[in-house]
Amino acid sequence: MELVYRRSSLPSSRAFGLVNRCDMFSGDWVPQVEGPYYTNETKCQIDDRQNCIKFGRPDTEFMKWRWKPSQCEVPPFNATLFLELVRGKSLAFIGDSLARNQMQSLVCLLASAADPVDNSYTADPRFRQWFYAEYNFTLAIFWSVHLVKSEDADTNIYPVTSQTLYLDEVDEIWANHIEKFNYVIISAGQWFLRPLVYYRKGKLIGCYACNKRKITGLSMYYGYQMAFRTSFTTLLNLEKFKGTTFLRTISPQHYENGGWNTGGTCVRTRPIAKDEIRFEEYFLKLYSTQVAELIAADGKGKKRGLKFRILDPTDMMAERADGHPNHYGHGPGANFTNADCVHWCLPGPIDTWNEILLQVLQSEYNATSLMGKSTPTNQTNS
Repeated sequence: MELVYRRSSLPSSRAFGLVNRCDMFSGDWVPQVEGPYYTNETKCQIDDRQNCIKFGRPDTEFMKWRWKPSQCEVPPFNATLFLELVRGKSLAFIGDSLARNQMQSLVCLLASAADPVDNSYTADPRFRQWFYAEYNFTLAIFWSVHLVKSEDADTNIYPVTSQTLYLDEVDEIWANHIEKFNYVIISAGQWFLRPLVYYRKGKLIGCYACNKRKITGLSMYYGYQMAFRTSFTTLLNLEKFKGTTFLRTISPQHYENGGWNTGGTCVRTRPIAKDEIRFEEYFLKLYSTQVAELIAADGKGKKRGLKFRILDPTDMMAERADGHPNHYGHGPGANFTNADCVHWCLPGPIDTWNEILLQVLQSEYNATSLMGKSTPTNQTNS
């Protein structure tokens, strides 16, 4: 079946891509007998902060659920098929640690078919680049939590955790490298909840949660909107960029009985029922803000022959309160008393994002009949 990329229960009215066949993001989690595609001992990169089994998580049921769209099936991930679809191409994730979380999931999923070479241009672990020589495929991650140029704010004036955002200046750390990529998956979220100081055209225009009477108060939604607008505009204006851009929508967190710094945890061992899900107003507004900017970019992109698409796991992941590291993830020098109910265990439900990504790429391949080639056959993983 062909895919339709759209929202149902969250506020959006725009369909992306192909029409009227299968909404991959509307469905249910169903039990599966088979275990995960990989383990924490697979030869791939799993950040210790998401390596839940390594650090003693005793239950394994969170790895034994499959996503079942209402009108169709998501086939099991086929690493060989994925690599054939991206042969001779490149894919970049742009965003924060959740973008890295998805990238590491993908590297582990592909490990059954190929062993990449790390040809990163820097030793900084936030910027990694993998090359799959047999397929001439490059996979990269660019750490950019605000998407636009940002820096620590002056702590003599603003709260300690404040960030200064230059809303009309893209973060060059990804923009200077992105023209060559065929696929770009862009995302941003939790970092916009901190106090923010906003600049445009080099001048201070306001701030969010900075508690300064003489500075205009602006919402976090304004900064979020402008960050995506500047990012999409940059992609639209890059002369040599011919790629497809995906917005990966905001990922829900699942703190219960407190927040991340007030004793909140995520101790569930099974998905939660749909009727238990309650999206907070701020979350819904962040979601609708990023989707609105994607819609605007999509309209402009058509004039240039550029595609803007949506990867929309927001609703489906709202049920997976069982899939976070909680206390079973250890970062270097981390405060282990704080639970992690934001990121996702590897292996775990985030692998479904890449199962759906494979189906989206195959659908795009079929729709455009790239270079007149037939669709790659659904080969068995090696």
